[in-house]
Amino acid sequence: MEESAVLAALDVSRETSERLRGYANLVRKWNPAINLVSASTLPAIWSRHIMDSAQLWRYRPARFDLWLDLGSGSGFPGIVIAILAAASASESQFVLVESDKRKATFLRTACRELGLSATIQATRVEDLPPQEADVISARALAPLPDLCRLSDPHLARHGICLFPKGAGHAAEIAAARQSWNMDLEIHTSLTDPEAVILKLRALAHV
Repeated sequence: MEESAVLAALDVSRETSERLRGYANLVRKWNPAINLVSASTLPAIWSRHIMDSAQLWRYRPARFDLWLDLGSGSGFPGIVIAILAAASASESQFVLVESDKRKATFLRTACRELGLSATIQATRVEDLPPQEADVISARALAPLPDLCRLSDPHLARHGICLFPKGAGHAAEIAAARQSWNMDLEIHTSLTDPEAVILKLRALAHV
């Protein structure tokens, strides 16, 4: 499931397709210098990273003002989601948080070259002022209990969290429920039958 198959599955405009291609090329170009993703996954960048990130878009609210992506790294899923949002002429804001200065520089470069409107915060999530985000995403950042802790100060009252998780998600959910109440939906990943997308709302510390 590489470039042509992913673009067909996403059913996006030519402009969005070109932005996604441009982004994939930027990741390939920068990866040898700052290790954005594992080199072994680059040949499968479209399925392993782009499609895996893009599938979060289907679980977004009908309307949102702020999408906060924690630990953005190379921009999966934050940049991919911002590309998909750009096609809808939405005025929604995107904030991508990445403490690694080199990766933050890459994210700023990607936004500039792809014509995306997003704010890059080169800081630790713990040092970020409260954001009141309608959507919070994080991919491969931390176990679920830690993601709940990191997200709680930044989540709007009716906001949601979207967290891709692998085969061990059940154990992470059980651990998180020891300290957190939440309304939880579990959706099977489109890219891995053992993986899921966790959709959380009404997050509250016990």
